[in-house]
Amino acid sequence: MPRLAVFRSSKYIYAQIIDDEKAATICAASDAAQVKAKKTKAERAREVGIEIAKQAKKAGIEKVVFDRGGFQYHGRIKEVAEGAREGGLVL
Repeated sequence: MPRLAVFRSSKYIYAQIIDDEKAATICAASDAAQVKAKKTKAERAREVGIEIAKQAKKAGIEKVVFDRGGFQYHGRIKEVAEGAREGGLVL
């Protein structure tokens, strides 16, 4: 089963869906291009979750394992997960 890996820096948030059996990244999204938008980091994180869910649906993926990368399930990490669920992914 592919995993949804999330990385959070002080400015941006990155999400990618990785197939560990093939050692390949299937799709990826980040908010690096959205910085000029007048939105909070949490709002941008939710949009990243929705975007990664859209890309996963196009790739035929409906179910993933959520990999929070050692970050606490709170704030922006939680927003990515909720956005992905909102976009139709099963975590």
